[in-house]
Amino acid sequence: MLDPAVVITVSELNRLARQSLEREFPLLWVAGEISNLTRAASGHVYFSLKDEGAQARGVMFRSRAQSIPWKLENGQQVEARVLVSLYEPRGDFQLNVETVRRAGLGRLFEAFARLKVELEREGLFDAERKRPLPRFPRRIGIISSPRAAALRDVLAALKRRAPQLEALLYPTLVQGDSAAGDIARAIAAAGARNECDLLLVVRGGGSIEDLWAFNGEAVARAIVACPIPVISGVGHETDTTLADLVADLRAATPTAAAEHATQGWFQAAAEIADIDAALSRAIQYRIAREQQGLDHLSLLLVNPATRLARASDRLALLGSQLAASLAQSLRKHRDRLNRSALGLGRTSPRTDRHRGHIELLKQRLSTTIRDQHQKRLGALDKLATALTHLNPEATLARGFSIIRDADGKLITDAASLHSGQTVSLYLAHGGAQASILTTDSNHRPIVT
Repeated sequence: MLDPAVVITVSELNRLARQSLEREFPLLWVAGEISNLTRAASGHVYFSLKDEGAQARGVMFRSRAQSIPWKLENGQQVEARVLVSLYEPRGDFQLNVETVRRAGLGRLFEAFARLKVELEREGLFDAERKRPLPRFPRRIGIISSPRAAALRDVLAALKRRAPQLEALLYPTLVQGDSAAGDIARAIAAAGARNECDLLLVVRGGGSIEDLWAFNGEAVARAIVACPIPVISGVGHETDTTLADLVADLRAATPTAAAEHATQGWFQAAAEIADIDAALSRAIQYRIAREQQGLDHLSLLLVNPATRLARASDRLALLGSQLAASLAQSLRKHRDRLNRSALGLGRTSPRTDRHRGHIELLKQRLSTTIRDQHQKRLGALDKLATALTHLNPEATLARGFSIIRDADGKLITDAASLHSGQTVSLYLAHGGAQASILTTDSNHRPIVT
């Protein structure tokens, strides 16, 4: 307490008055209308808060004013968080404003907090309650305003990431006093029709008042009751509404909601591209491997003319061997005959007695040599005839043809042919392409 007899200066008086006010009045909310608003070059904002019976000067310093997400204007009804103070140099009573909100938001926030606690107690925010999203939705419903920029962003994202998807709009108000009920009815209508696989509830960014419809109890309960999985994309990443909390998935923005809805299709497209590339590589490898095998087989493939030439050489060799064998046999018999003649010469008396027998043996020998010669010549003729029959060109010359299918496979059984099949004909001179008309009961093909 001051001694009434002590004389103090005006500065001391104002300082004591300021200290007393700041000590007696803690931070508190004051409601009123903004008037006489001015913005100083320093960034500080000066205005008065007034009601029907009084007004008080206030100041919001630059650091505080910059945190307000909307522009302060004269005539606005606000609730200001203030420190009651005194401007000492002039002795003016003033309110140092910490923050400002639009009038009524305090009550709204209190109602929001109570509703949030109630819904949380009911388990509506629990992850176990929320439904899994379909990986490949075919039709997506959108709860939004037809004129909203958020709708254009969602449609652009859907077209970019999964253009095959159908999008169905359930139009609704997204701002204003009646917006909450309108949004709830649109969600209920989408659930009743059950014509979509996934539902997006979206709205672009704005002030907390602009997004307040998505904090309505009717909206939250409509999302919970909806039989279709719901993604909420309301406002920006820093905005969180009750719709976000009860939805099966909360997206940071409307565009992010569309991206979540198409994630399965988007990933599948990338996976298909990877599979396609892997399949292409596998096919190229298989083709290269088969081509290499074909190259090896071509080295083993013998041309019919070459095979015929080899058979001809073999025949000539056999003929030479046969002639040599006959000559050797003839020499052996001649030598034996000469030896017999010499023996007979030395024993002519006995030879005379056996001359008839010798003549008979001579005839038998000649006959044997002649028969052996004819037999060998006959065998040689048979080999030549067999080689001639094996010659494919001789077969073709007799009017026959070789038939191969489109893969070059030799056709030996008409049962392997079918109507409409294209085959290649190889003739003695040239070739032709033919189409199988039909086969008869004995599987003889009829071509054209």
